[in-house]
Amino acid sequence: MRTLLRIVALLLVVPATYYFVFWLPMSLVPFGEGSPLPGLIALASAAAAGWYVWRLLGSVETGLVTHVMLGAIVLGAIGFCGGFFGPMLFAPEANQGPLLGLFITGPLGFLLGGIGGLIRWLSRGRKGAG
Repeated sequence: MRTLLRIVALLLVVPATYYFVFWLPMSLVPFGEGSPLPGLIALASAAAAGWYVWRLLGSVETGLVTHVMLGAIVLGAIGFCGGFFGPMLFAPEANQGPLLGLFITGPLGFLLGGIGGLIRWLSRGRKGAG
């Protein structure tokens, strides 16, 4: 069951991180026409986030930082995917639909996930330091 949870988390976190990094910060930096650098930076960021989530979901002992970061990353990825891909599927004529995931549901999910991780850590009796 734990491996299935890790795979599902990876399927959410890796694409969400790739698209978020590719479309938000990389669109603000002038790389030139047809440069592969934005895609490579976004891919490296997605791989790092996927590795982090995979490693943390496999750890036995988790502390405050682990709970907060894991909750923030996973819920932020879910919020981003819902807000980014949902408008594309349900309202394809809305040209600004994916901005919902970039500016509202992704960051809001990240904040709520961090708060949820904190609440989970507090409810479990503060096992682990960090």
